[in-house]
Amino acid sequence: MPKVALYDMNGTQIGEVDLNDEVFGIEPNQAVLYDFVKMQLANKRAGTSSTKTRSEVRGGGRKPWRQKGTGRARVGSTRNPVWVKGGIAFGPKPRDYSYKLPRKVRRLAMKSALSSKVLENNLILVSELAFDEPRTKEMVQVLASLNAAGKTLVVLADSDENVTKSARNIPGIKLLQADFINVYDLLNYDTLLITRDAVSRVEEVFA
Repeated sequence: MPKVALYDMNGTQIGEVDLNDEVFGIEPNQAVLYDFVKMQLANKRAGTSSTKTRSEVRGGGRKPWRQKGTGRARVGSTRNPVWVKGGIAFGPKPRDYSYKLPRKVRRLAMKSALSSKVLENNLILVSELAFDEPRTKEMVQVLASLNAAGKTLVVLADSDENVTKSARNIPGIKLLQADFINVYDLLNYDTLLITRDAVSRVEEVFA
């Protein structure tokens, strides 16, 4: 069972917490992580790129010259794909790129991403994260006290307006609720800063 240090907002260790072995202590499955990130990025694609076929390009209604006798190649329309200003033969059309992986695979990917943060010592557990009023300076001090350097994903159990406003202008910081935690963000950010309540929420869902 993985055990991590529990810190307060001043960066002082106030204890240790045993994390759920089923969520934070498995061997990360790299293939599943790859498949999940690929799916998540595909689901973000707009799929709105479009080109016109020969039936959609303006013009080309009449045959440019007679079929025989001119010595030129036979042609029925000036808008066929061979001609300049003609249609596109096999160009992109609007489509939906999204797809879903099986539920068990999605759960395994989330557990693998969380476990990788523990194995790499990139998970910082804090007892709580709360401010009396929005103060970006205080948020910067908290991050510095907890040694949360680089890109940091901050996860709270519930929405907190003061914390959200304090963190939103800090470069490299993203704040999420535990209900919206996802594999792509876990892998994209160097450090996971998560509150004790958020850990309980995650363990409740994925254990």
